[in-house]
Amino acid sequence: PYRCPDCGKSFGQRSALAKHRKTHTGERPHRCGDCGKSFSRGSNLTQHRRIHTGERPFACGDCGKGFIQRSDLERHQRVHTGERPYSCGECGKSFSVSSHLDRH
Repeated sequence: PYRCPDCGKSFGQRSALAKHRKTHTGERPHRCGDCGKSFSRGSNLTQHRRIHTGERPFACGDCGKGFIQRSDLERHQRVHTGERPYSCGECGKSFSVSSHLDRH
């Protein structure tokens, strides 16, 4: 494994460590041509660009609503399934979104 000398986190590939190291150096070589915001990873820029283009490639099969990120679609789908995977260890109340549990 490849270990980060700054925080000790380990990675299976040298390239993954190189990407991670940018979190410590503050390097942000990927810049949005529309607004100037910069990112450490090209994939983050690609996702950000969807704000400007309006692209929403992840569509809900139940209602058709589109999302910029797959994780947003997955969270939305709980509206249709009723899934509430985050439960309070004290009272047992469950929530569909982790931040709602945190707020509780």
